Amino acid sequence: MFVPSVDREGEPIDQAYWSEQALTTFGRLFRGATAFPPGRGVWRDDERGGELVYDETQMVTSYVPESAFEDAEVVTRLREFLCRMGRDANQGEIGIVIDGTYFGIVDYDEGGAE
Repeated sequence: MFVPSVDREGEPIDQAYWSEQALTTFGRLFRGATAFPPGRGVWRDDERGGELVYDETQMVTSYVPESAFEDAEVVTRLREFLCRMGRDANQGEIGIVIDGTYFGIVDYDEGGAE
């Protein structure tokens, strides 16, 4: 998954906190994860007229067997975390790649209750 350094207005967020939360979530759900140093990134916010938001994105990865996503509780907990991060960190989109497919989550109301 991608952990941004700024919110959708370009204001800094607590990236260390969200990276730690991602590591904790992935560790509990998938037995482990690794966070990589930030790299320069950009995201186009179409809801704000295509404004570009630049940041220092950190990637958190976890190698997960396909069977893990057959467990509804795992999928629910992952979605709850992603939605909570999207809401609380004021993101326009939370991105995660699963089996080579990018999923951009933009609706945070469906999950993420803490």
